[in-house]
Parts: sequence; C-alpha cells; structure tokens
Amino acid sequence: MAKKPPKAAAAAADDSDFILHSLQEAFEANKRYAASEAEMLEFYRQMLLIRRFEEKAGQLYGLGLIGGFCHLYIGQEAVAIGLQSALDNDRDSVITGYRDHGHMLAYGIDPKVIMAELTGRESGISRGKGGSMHMFSTEHKFYGGHGIVGAQVALGGGLALAHQYNNDGGLCLAYFGDGAANQGQVYETFNMAALWNLPIVFVVEDNQYAMGTATKRSSAETRFYRRGTAFRIPGMEVNGMDVLEVRAAAEVAFAHVRAGKGPVLMECNTYRYRGHSMSDPAKYRTREEVQEQRDHHDPIEGLKKALIEAGKTEDELKAIDKAIRAEVAEAADFAETSPEPAAGELYTDVLVEEY
Repeated sequence: MAKKPPKAAAAAADDSDFILHSLQEAFEANKRYAASEAEMLEFYRQMLLIRRFEEKAGQLYGLGLIGGFCHLYIGQEAVAIGLQSALDNDRDSVITGYRDHGHMLAYGIDPKVIMAELTGRESGISRGKGGSMHMFSTEHKFYGGHGIVGAQVALGGGLALAHQYNNDGGLCLAYFGDGAANQGQVYETFNMAALWNLPIVFVVEDNQYAMGTATKRSSAETRFYRRGTAFRIPGMEVNGMDVLEVRAAAEVAFAHVRAGKGPVLMECNTYRYRGHSMSDPAKYRTREEVQEQRDHHDPIEGLKKALIEAGKTEDELKAIDKAIRAEVAEAADFAETSPEPAAGELYTDVLVEEY
C-alpha cells in the first residue's frame, strides 16, 4: 500500500503567528531617552560611583583584603544604570551572574554594606558569607550573584513565574554574558518563558569576551538579540556604552512585558576594561584595543560631554567626582574596620526553615 505524501509545510510567510515583530523598530524610532538635567546628573553620579567603587575594590584585592575571585564592572556601567533606573523597585526583581557589584550599586544599595561583603565582614549585605560573587538582598529583590555560568537565567525564569503567579505586576530582569549565552539552560528558559508568557527581560551583556575568548571565536551567532527568534521572543540590539540609549531601550522592553506580551531578549553591546577577573592579565587583547574603547566609547565620558553641552561646568562635575571618591573611601574604611562573622554564622542561612 502506497504511503501518503507528507503534509506540505506552510511557508513561513503564510504563518502569521510566526512572523516576529521585533521591538527594534519601535526602539529605533527614539533611541535616546529624553532625560532631564536632574536625571542626567543622577545617571552620571551613579555610573561614577560604580567606577570609583570598582577601582577601590581592585586596590583592596591587591592588598589581600578581598579574597577569592573578584570580577569588576569597569566599562559596563551604562547597562546597569540605564536598565535599573527604569525599574519599579517595589515590584520588580533582578538576578545576575558573578560580575554583580555594579548591579547592586545601581539599585541604590549602600556602598558600605557592599564593600563589607566583598571583604567578608559581618556587616556585609549577606553577612560576609557571599563575598564578591554571591551577594544578594531579598529586601531589595536582588537575587544574586551566581557563580554557575548561566544558572541565573533559569532562576530568573522562576522569579518571573512567581511574579505571574502572585499577579504582583512585577517583572524580572535577568542578566547574563556572551559566554553564558551558549549554555543549554538559557534556551530551556527561553522556551518556558515564551510558552508561559512570563514577565521577564533577558539581558545579554556582551562585553566582547567570554572569559579570555573573543565572542567571534566562541559563538556561531554573535548577534545575540537574534537568538530568541526560534522561541518567538522579540530581540533588541542596544549600544550598551550609552546610558541614554540603554534607558530608551528599557522603556520599550519593559512596556512590552508589562502589557502581558511575554519576554524580551535584549543585547547590550558593552566592553570591560579589566580582565575577566582580578586574576586575569588579559593578554588576549592589545592595550591599543582597550585604549580605543576608553578614548571613544567610555559611557561616563560620553554622558559628561552631554552634561557640559547642557550647561554644566567642569568644576561642577569634578565636585561630584570628589564627593564620590570620599564616599567610596568611607565605604572602604567601614569594611576594613568591621568585624568578621562569628563562627556560628557558618550554620545560619543554610535552610529557609519554612515549608
């Protein structure tokens, strides 16, 4: 008996449900957030705080006051500030990988308790037990700080499911890097998020290097915002070195998710000036490459130029920098003089003890 011919597959163009209407068009129509002078000054202050804090953390690491791994955020400040300035801190949640200090500072969390956590002190935000890579604050709905590459994406899916289940109107902002973008659990989470219409924004912080390997050597598809297409997740490509562009992208993405239209995948193209961690000499790239980024694409210098064009003076901006340096020095002094956790803290925070 002759077999029946296979059913002809519908052409993609005939499947209106498959046509993916990217958010890029809406974003391209207005790529720069119309920030007020006060907002620009606050963005400048916050980015500068991250920069000076991370520079000080690097110094303390060199002095042996910070142990283990320490991954600095220098160069990537515009991503965290641009996105998190658009969050509703009463409802939304954030989760990220182990390059996490900048995200906590972007939340407005006290630099003292973050620095104390880096140095493993009792007054740290996780009582000194999380350190650089695993700090968290449930009070601020910041859920880490995760050392397993890509693990935070799946956990972010769980946070988004909780927002949906509790009907609290919140969304989850889940950061991961270009290296983590090749992890299988990322795509499992994409599938579930799209299937269940979860309120989550996936953010790829593409800093050009997966540890010491250039993106083009480790990823077949280097335009990461396209990777959600198979799951019908709209993508956005954003200049992660421009805080006003990142904020404009956040406005579009968050509005889409809050309208109940499901997840968004955003690629923020950025650059880290330091090595992958403090133990990485970064010999896989030239000094000229790093200097070119500093000279022509630095997010803080870019916003400083916009502020000067808006009428601010060099002296006013220097005063902000001076105040931040003092704030960071105070945080370092606080951390250095705080006591270490008592031995009994080894046995706390192991189980939730509520079921």
